[in-house]
Amino acid sequence: METWIRRFLLTAAALAPGLAALPATAAETTIGESLRSEPVIQPEIARREIKTPDIDEEDFEIGLYAGLLSIEDFGTSPVYGARAAYHITEGLFMEVSLGTSEAGETSYETLSGDVLLLPADDRNFTYYNLSVGYNLLPGEVFISDKYAFNSQFYIIGGIGSTSFAGNDEFTISAGVGYRLLMTDWVALHLDARDHMFNSDLLGTDKLTHNVELTAGLTVFF
Repeated sequence: METWIRRFLLTAAALAPGLAALPATAAETTIGESLRSEPVIQPEIARREIKTPDIDEEDFEIGLYAGLLSIEDFGTSPVYGARAAYHITEGLFMEVSLGTSEAGETSYETLSGDVLLLPADDRNFTYYNLSVGYNLLPGEVFISDKYAFNSQFYIIGGIGSTSFAGNDEFTISAGVGYRLLMTDWVALHLDARDHMFNSDLLGTDKLTHNVELTAGLTVFF
């Protein structure tokens, strides 16, 4: 009898550590599963919606512009015009432009008083150009945190004619521009161009540079 009791106590002593470890193991398993199922930090990311206008699928663009034209030797005057463009590819386009201004007085006319080199009718400065442009550096302009507008820089150059001082002069034009798409069919343009032609109006035949700075709006259709 004593031997049986001794064996029972020895068996119980051997099993006691394992039985005591069972609740802890179950608790650890439950905690581990909880940690895996739920992250310690719950990120709260506020998603903002940005509406970006795209160029309309149509390839034709037409619009008006206005600005200042510095007519060499005749000061700076307002200029007004219209342009129409055809977009051949995403980067390449052709443009026809027509502009008009009125030349002011030369410094000689201003200092001499009543002496005029040109009558009033010959002071009209009118030009037209056929140009080729290429879009560069596409990007986006952000206004607040909700709106983004597509934009592009472009280079442009062409040939045409300028009517000034009673003569029609062959003209080469070159410049750069910036196009900002306000919607998918309306664009804002900022342009700087130089209209170059030979003139001997003041007694010396020279290449004149007539620099133009304009802003305008166009629509795609």
